[in-house]
Amino acid sequence: QVQFVESGGGLVQPGGSLRLSCEASGNIFTTKTVAWYRQALGSKRELVAWITGLGAVTYADSVKGRFTISRDNAKNSAYLQMNSLNSEDTALYYCNFLLDVQNWGQGTQVTVSS
Repeated sequence: QVQFVESGGGLVQPGGSLRLSCEASGNIFTTKTVAWYRQALGSKRELVAWITGLGAVTYADSVKGRFTISRDNAKNSAYLQMNSLNSEDTALYYCNFLLDVQNWGQGTQVTVSS
């Protein structure tokens, strides 16, 4: 199993920005489509964005135009730049593969509040 470690979350005011990071163990990262997910309190985990091994990206409608996913295969890492944050973005954010989902990491909490 690949292990994921997410970081970069925090408390931010509405309209603010955060950059999340995800580091994966193992040597299969470069061949996989990596995704960011989030889970708000009391809600199901939802897919936010994903990026293929070649860099093609897809976003959920709710974050399109505000979030940017990227990856650095040399560092086994993926990132999520989040701009124009609002209260509906408050959630625990995770990364994992889009397919062949591995064990979930601890996630990183994003709280958007004034």
